[in-house]
Amino acid sequence: MKNIKKNFIKAIFCLLTASTLAFGQENLLNVSGIVVNKSEEPLVGVTVKPDGNIQKATMTDANGEFTIQVQKNTVLVFSTIGYKTVKQTVTTEKMKVVMEEETSSLNEVVVTGKQVIDKRYSTGASTNISGATSIYSPPQPQYYDYNTEEYDSPSENRFKEAKSEPLSTFSLEADVASYGNVRRMINNGQMPNKESVRVEEFINYFSYDYAQPDDNNPVKISTEVSTCPWKKQNLLLKIGVKAKEIPSQNLPSSNFVFLIDVSGSMDMPNKLPLVKSSLKLLVNNLREKDKVAIVVYASSTGVVLESTNGSDKQKILGAIENLRAGGSTAGGAGIQLAYKIAEQNFIKNGNNRIILCTDGDFNVGVSSNSDLEKLIEDKRQSGVYLTVLGYGMGNYKDSKLQILSQKGNGNNAYIDNIQEANKVLVKEFGSTMYAVAKDVKIQVEFNPALVNAYRLVGYETRLLNKEDFNDDTKDAGELGAGHTVTAFYEIIPVGVDNPYGGVDPLKYQKKAEPTKPTNTNELLTIKLRYKPIDSDKSLKMEMPVLLSEKNKSTSDDFNFAAAVVMFAQLLKNSDFKGDATYQQVVDLANNGIGTDKNGYRREFVRLVESVAQMVK
Repeated sequence: MKNIKKNFIKAIFCLLTASTLAFGQENLLNVSGIVVNKSEEPLVGVTVKPDGNIQKATMTDANGEFTIQVQKNTVLVFSTIGYKTVKQTVTTEKMKVVMEEETSSLNEVVVTGKQVIDKRYSTGASTNISGATSIYSPPQPQYYDYNTEEYDSPSENRFKEAKSEPLSTFSLEADVASYGNVRRMINNGQMPNKESVRVEEFINYFSYDYAQPDDNNPVKISTEVSTCPWKKQNLLLKIGVKAKEIPSQNLPSSNFVFLIDVSGSMDMPNKLPLVKSSLKLLVNNLREKDKVAIVVYASSTGVVLESTNGSDKQKILGAIENLRAGGSTAGGAGIQLAYKIAEQNFIKNGNNRIILCTDGDFNVGVSSNSDLEKLIEDKRQSGVYLTVLGYGMGNYKDSKLQILSQKGNGNNAYIDNIQEANKVLVKEFGSTMYAVAKDVKIQVEFNPALVNAYRLVGYETRLLNKEDFNDDTKDAGELGAGHTVTAFYEIIPVGVDNPYGGVDPLKYQKKAEPTKPTNTNELLTIKLRYKPIDSDKSLKMEMPVLLSEKNKSTSDDFNFAAAVVMFAQLLKNSDFKGDATYQQVVDLANNGIGTDKNGYRREFVRLVESVAQMVK
């Protein structure tokens, strides 16, 4: 009798459990929706999670869209930097959420002298993740001179005579941080200082429609010659290099280490919170064959997430979400630990890369520019690349971050908002995160029969000695999949005086006359060297540029890129800005807008117009 009663109770329990599960399944909804602002523009990188359940969080994609599976009547929380948090109850499988800007939370107070950092965004010591030991100092008010940003100021490239110095050699790199940083200043109503403007990084912020590489070469050279728009008697040569495109799904497996600055200086809404939102975008695009580890540094360093498979997105997102800021900045120690973790999880023939997110304000341990340079040079032989993402304002150390990216076989971008993070980490994932050619160098030989003098526009920190071109031990730049890199030379033709000076004839020896060229229609010859990713031996490409190739009508890309050069030279108050004006920049850029499907070129025109109003 007891067994009959026991079995009856068990049957009733199973029936109730099954009914409950069935009821739960009936109420489980596959919710999809879109998040927009009041202007109906989609918002990228908005965190979407059930109220109180961080483990089930997701994010909006590049179109502002999301999908999530939750019970009916669940309250979803929508949050992102710069917008008021929205809570909305799930009643149907389709949702549209409108978020309102919260401008007050994004504005850093711009003052001079000493200022206490607003601690409204501080949340105390970090939560331990995956059993990791907490490494954070209790947060304290941080004091600093507001305008302590640091920039290098190399001398501007000048004109060189083709007879005496016919060779020009430089490392071809595609960093873009300067443009994003200057855009931030202008959008804040501030004229940028001259040292913050690097012309080549302005040019290379934009993509151009260059011919795809063919055969087995990962890169291809394109050229265009025309009249210089700011100095009509001169010529302007545009050299474009296109790296081969690789669909994201075909990229090799990636071994990422997120190296995140969680020191007190990052406790600002446009620093650590923006870092977290940025990396979440990248995590959402990881594949199962990718893996991620997270290293953080403040007063000391630690691993908060061991290398984790890319399919375990909730674990990675949870680790990122739990990061908190506080303490001083042991950046050098953080870099060393990140390389150690990257090497432990190294993927042969894969993409091994550290992604450093910081404002660059290192103040503990290895912190000087020279010490950081030596540290990175020692580490780059490991086969691990370094991507540097800069954040914030007020104490942004541009000079340090530039050194790290150049010496660490990597690239450098400045993230001032979630749209820029989406551009760098999602839309341009391949070109930012996967190199197809390394140690890329260019050497141009000018024909003195046709060229009086020339100057390389920008690339002051990438100059090489002429002997370095054939020296495979000399480090140079890397090109990512699908990347375009552009350089300009301003050329004074033979028959046009060089107004920028020259050298008196030698007193004690006669100058050797150059050999008369056999082909006087060749204006110059471009040589490019690169190493395949899996080789330490370089390959050479070479192509002449003929004077007869001078175009009477220029391409959209030429017009727009030349406008970008003019703008950068005006901001720098360059000795070589010629007759340029901001209105000329606007007119020339508008002539080169082209298709502009992402709107970056139109944004540039609006930026120039803003500066024109500021300097009136």
